[in-house]
Amino acid sequence: MSPISTGGRMGEERLEGDWTYVRVEQREHVVEVALARTEARNALNGELMAELTEVARRLRLRTDVRAVILTGSADYFSAGADLSASEARRAQPSLIESRRAVMAGPDMCRAWAEIEAVTIAAIEGYCIGGGAALALSCDFRVMGEGAYLRLPEVPLGMNMSWRSLPGIVALVGPSRAKQFVMFGEAVDAARCLDWGFADEAVGKGMALAAARAWAAKVAGLPPLPVRMTKEAVNAISAATAQASIYMDRDQYLLATSSQDFREGVAAFREKRPGRFTGE
Repeated sequence: MSPISTGGRMGEERLEGDWTYVRVEQREHVVEVALARTEARNALNGELMAELTEVARRLRLRTDVRAVILTGSADYFSAGADLSASEARRAQPSLIESRRAVMAGPDMCRAWAEIEAVTIAAIEGYCIGGGAALALSCDFRVMGEGAYLRLPEVPLGMNMSWRSLPGIVALVGPSRAKQFVMFGEAVDAARCLDWGFADEAVGKGMALAAARAWAAKVAGLPPLPVRMTKEAVNAISAATAQASIYMDRDQYLLATSSQDFREGVAAFREKRPGRFTGE
């Protein structure tokens, strides 16, 4: 894979940049974006989310790009949202500033969902919380053996926000969505394939190669009807999404101000069951 080229047609922003936490490469009509905050297991802090959002913004309308692969490291996709950042956010001096701060994750996921090219997540190892929300914002997911998706938010005392619930329900239906979100249990590659979260399950270490095969298949199709199809299907599946998620950041702020949230985080760190009271 050669380094990123200098850009697309006139008026299209270049994809190259001084990225700190992502790697961006292009070969012909396919772009690969890799999370590269390896010292923190690709946990999504503000800087990484800002870079992922900006990359997606630059990719959004690029006519020279037909497929985008999003991947993590060889052993993990992402450990999810950085808990220390969540705790720091509770110390914001005002509620309105806190409300603005919690849009970083939803804005990142929306930016990836709005890329006109087809997006494919290649997942190895664990893909947790916000990392799972990001992967589920892509059009397709390819998972290696041993990979799994997990949402730990509810057992930690939070709601699942990031505007991800409509997409989860659209993929797997209401009952499985409730299981996935409420219980916080890992859903492995085989079950993800069975449920509808994954589009292909491959051998360990083969997810990126399989995603490249998907991207090559997409890149060989006429790009205009592909984009039209993506836009139409997304519009149909998300027709009522805004009505159902417009309050989820306020629900998040409420949940993370509770005693149960503090207990959930403490129990997680102390590796013990939580003792929740509804307070």
